[in-house]
Amino acid sequence: MRKTAVLLLLLVVAVAVALSAQAPAPLSTVVKAVVTVDASVFALTHVRVIDGTGGPVREDQTIVVSAGKIRTVGDAATTQVPTGAKIIDSRGSTVIPGIVGMHDHIFYPAGGAHYNTLEFSAPRLYLAAGVTTIRTTGSLEPYTEINLKKAIDGGRVPGPRMHVTSPYLEGPGSFTLQMHELSGPGEARTMVDYWAREGVDDFKAYTNITHEELAAAIEEVHKRGMKVTGHLCSIGFREAAALGIDDLEHGLMTDSEFVAGKKVDTCPATADLRKALLDLDVSTGPIQETIRDLVARKVAVTSTLPVFEISVPGRQTIQQRVLDVLAPDTRTVYLTQRARVGENPNVTVTALFRKEMEFERAFVRAGGLLLAGLDPTGYGGVVPGFGDQREIELLVEAGFTSVEAIKIATFNGAQYLGELDRIGTLATGKVADMVLINGNPAKDIADIERVTTVFKEGVGYDPAKLIEAARGTVGIR
Repeated sequence: MRKTAVLLLLLVVAVAVALSAQAPAPLSTVVKAVVTVDASVFALTHVRVIDGTGGPVREDQTIVVSAGKIRTVGDAATTQVPTGAKIIDSRGSTVIPGIVGMHDHIFYPAGGAHYNTLEFSAPRLYLAAGVTTIRTTGSLEPYTEINLKKAIDGGRVPGPRMHVTSPYLEGPGSFTLQMHELSGPGEARTMVDYWAREGVDDFKAYTNITHEELAAAIEEVHKRGMKVTGHLCSIGFREAAALGIDDLEHGLMTDSEFVAGKKVDTCPATADLRKALLDLDVSTGPIQETIRDLVARKVAVTSTLPVFEISVPGRQTIQQRVLDVLAPDTRTVYLTQRARVGENPNVTVTALFRKEMEFERAFVRAGGLLLAGLDPTGYGGVVPGFGDQREIELLVEAGFTSVEAIKIATFNGAQYLGELDRIGTLATGKVADMVLINGNPAKDIADIERVTTVFKEGVGYDPAKLIEAARGTVGIR
């Protein structure tokens, strides 16, 4: 009898621990201040649904959310809303899955070759724009990112779910003193082992890494069931794919394999890289061979069109919302450099920007997995969150439909991260990561910027309050 009682007690404790582990962390006062919906059960009624799968847009739908998960998605006329549920009439609005940002740094250019970490403004702005999951894709302050992830998961700070990427795996010749330079394949293995144990989620190789260092890093990373992406230059795409890399950043614009006379493990001059790419046709020949190779080896490509757009003269007009969130000094640096770009039209940059768009379309047509990010670097102006929205708009300009672009920015990222069973689409049983938009981005992709509420795990956040909190801080904190 006593033995049975002890067993029952242990069972009760085990169940309590399991339930505790599954329960969301209580929200801090700071987080509650930007929350508008915190009901255990609620329904978005009469809403237009773009579910992230690439399927048809569905009109007049109702989505029921309970305990942070989607319980029902169906026609408003027939879907039953539970008694006592909070009802959010969403006529005229569209809901899409939370955006999965796949090149979303927590740092930002601070002038010269230095970057400041935005542990305060970046998570707020990503979330405000509808980005509910990010991969940081290269860290300059890894402990800051690891601790920020813990703070967000613990309900202490508002922000997206974070997949923290390692410090850059870089060889000699890094452009910033904030990067460590590897001394050989042995150190690459040591670095992977150390940061895997410290809690990063994946790894990134950079422009001057050697063949042997990349091979060693990939082997060590894959032993741990993790992935490696790369912004490469010393190594071409097909060579990296043969080594087993999982993802390549920025698309065609960084592929050095086409430069005549390229030296092994050496990053060619920018002018030589640009000339080589301009001389090639995306629809035939070597570029198509590279695309076929990447697809066959299941290597993803991350699109980061916004960071290239800022160097193309005559492009996007300056948005007041961008200027509002920039710190004064950062704003001055950005506007000064932007004026210089406008004063010096560059036909080569314009042509390469178009060629990058063409490459991304061709890659997807061939069956490749295209991911979406913004890369808030360059000379500035590509702001966390706002840039993710701009990336979706540029994908549409590149030739994808609005529905296809949204799938790239949601479904595809979740698939790469191995989280498609939880996030990335709007479906019964999935986490309630949703973006409520005042308008119809299926008809006008610019409506992607008209976010009214962002739901992360069923909690609704106010974009206006998140953006206001970040006013004047981007570039310094």
